[in-house]
Amino acid sequence: MAQIITGIQQIGIGVSDIDKAWKWYRMMFGTDVPVFDDIAEATLMARYTGDEVHTRRAVLALNLNGGGGFEIWQFKSRKPEFCQFEHTIGDLGINAAKIKSIDVRKSYKNLKALDPESVSELYKLPNGEDTFWVDDPDGNLFQVVKGDSWFSVKSRNSGGVCGAVIGVSDIDQILPLYTDILGFNVTVYDEEGSFSDLQSDDRFRRVLLRKAQQDEGAFSRLFGHIDIELVQVTDRVPRKIYSDRYWGDPGFIHICFDVTDMDRLKELCDKTGFQFTVDSASTFDMGDAAGRFSYIEDPDGTLIEFVHAHKLPIMKKWGWYLNLKKRSHQKPLPDWMLKTMAFNRVK
Repeated sequence: MAQIITGIQQIGIGVSDIDKAWKWYRMMFGTDVPVFDDIAEATLMARYTGDEVHTRRAVLALNLNGGGGFEIWQFKSRKPEFCQFEHTIGDLGINAAKIKSIDVRKSYKNLKALDPESVSELYKLPNGEDTFWVDDPDGNLFQVVKGDSWFSVKSRNSGGVCGAVIGVSDIDQILPLYTDILGFNVTVYDEEGSFSDLQSDDRFRRVLLRKAQQDEGAFSRLFGHIDIELVQVTDRVPRKIYSDRYWGDPGFIHICFDVTDMDRLKELCDKTGFQFTVDSASTFDMGDAAGRFSYIEDPDGTLIEFVHAHKLPIMKKWGWYLNLKKRSHQKPLPDWMLKTMAFNRVK
């Protein structure tokens, strides 16, 4: 049966200053190709913003080396509210975004030269591979890991988002969501103990799930493989990162998967108790792009978004927009077509 989830489209990042944040992301991670830059009211998300409709600005930016993008998000109608406690790995929610690298040690050297204060030491993952961490100006955490799927490496040594570290209260409870519904069919490791790379004295269970890249879905070759690492702290009670705050406040607000068949996904989610909490139901206009989107919550309330893209800007300067509703959902777009998005690059 054809796959429903074809890659990570983006990870949502709430920030306090979108222009400052995006400039930093371009410098550090090469996310310099905007898909949209839109100011609008987030009408469908009111249940997660205090039952009030708030205005926001959102920029979806890609690194055309491959991987998912950053949806950089800032409130326009209220002051963004930071978490009132210092959350750490294992607290409930998205702890970090995973950024893929061809050579982690080379990426470490490159990023250390750009912003040394934001980059951690080098560590080893449980599978023996190199990794390190990067903090953005708002305290959002990024983990650089080795990537195994690439679209077009023209410069730099790294790509976009290949996954996330998600703090959960019970790994066994959430596993069926990723294995049975979202199609993660490889367990890279399942380990318990204390881990130096997590920069914590706490004890954890951590499970790294992988979904290999397949040539199914319009953007599958661009997005590549997906890694989701579930982390459960076992010697303390974890706290919810977004407790008493709004979706859109600083932090990782959601992880978004690219979808080929939203109706089929909805049926699967309904059968397994992960009902859609938000569903645009039809095409939702995001300025330069459009699509149908929906959300579910994991058992700890972490938001997972799904998007079926309907319209995509290829070369906005020349008014070339792709209507994805008129093509096969499973057929990948030609590489040359996606590469022309580089003409939209922001320096």
